[in-house]
Amino acid sequence: MKYRLALTVALALLASALPGGTIKSANAEGATELRIATLAPSGSSWMKVFNAWNSTLQKETNNTLKLRFYTGGSQGDERDFVRKMRAGQMDGAAITTTGLGMLVRSILVLSLPGVFTEYEELDRVRAELNAQFEEMFDKEGYTLLGWGDVGKTRIFSMHEFARPSDLKQLRPWAWKDDLIFTEFLKVVGANGVRLGVPEVYPALQTKMVDTLPSSALAAVSLQWYTRLKYVTAENDGIIVGATIIRKDKFDALTEEQQKVLLDTGIRAHKALNKSIRRDDDTSYDTILKRGITAINTSAAQAEWDKAAAQVRANLTGRVYSKSLLDAVQRAAGK
Repeated sequence: MKYRLALTVALALLASALPGGTIKSANAEGATELRIATLAPSGSSWMKVFNAWNSTLQKETNNTLKLRFYTGGSQGDERDFVRKMRAGQMDGAAITTTGLGMLVRSILVLSLPGVFTEYEELDRVRAELNAQFEEMFDKEGYTLLGWGDVGKTRIFSMHEFARPSDLKQLRPWAWKDDLIFTEFLKVVGANGVRLGVPEVYPALQTKMVDTLPSSALAAVSLQWYTRLKYVTAENDGIIVGATIIRKDKFDALTEEQQKVLLDTGIRAHKALNKSIRRDDDTSYDTILKRGITAINTSAAQAEWDKAAAQVRANLTGRVYSKSLLDAVQRAAGK
């Protein structure tokens, strides 16, 4: 089944949004501090790598530059991260393409259904088009520090299903700001329940929603899988994310600090992707051992592919250009 969700989830919001006060941008010793918001909770796979990145950054800049991560959604949801960056309350964020699309709308091309489903395809796309993507963010006033993964997107449900049309009888969760999944549900004739990430688990408890797209790693981290019974055997995409900072904050750094920040960022995100890919596979095996049933949707593959193609056609020219879509598909080997 080929719907890949850029969203989902971000996967790892374990706490509700808390109000953020005024935050200083430099510590008492005078080191420059970059404030980064993320949905990832403390202790998660993401934060283990990010904390190591911060330690390396401080060491290689002689403690003149550091990162301060605001974890677990303490600064809100991704739309709040974007708002706070624009207002100067945050210097950067680690976000999925849902949040990235609020800054550079056409980046949502990476979340389209049927574009790529394997890591090798994603790696080729990012390698071949990275310079173009960096330029897009630069024009909007942001510097890209590195690309991250969130795991393979699968569809989880309380009920067994196999075809896109089956979603019409279910109550799928749709992230409030996810344009791609909203369009997908529209194409297949389903009605999504639009909620923020912190609202999903309570909605599963009350059965306000009974179906959702997520990576296995996110479903385990958020305990969503404990309320669900089925998961697609075939992954329907790869959730893409990235870490960015305001360009003015990057430009204010010394040349040496800029170089070290970019170099350590590349190394950190390479390590992050390796860790996330491994942990997501482990999480998928874990949920199967704990009673989740894998369902095979391949018999209806033609229907999933048709729906995916319709979504791509509907959004071409509205969200991204045809030339960009063609470039992404070529790089992916489609």
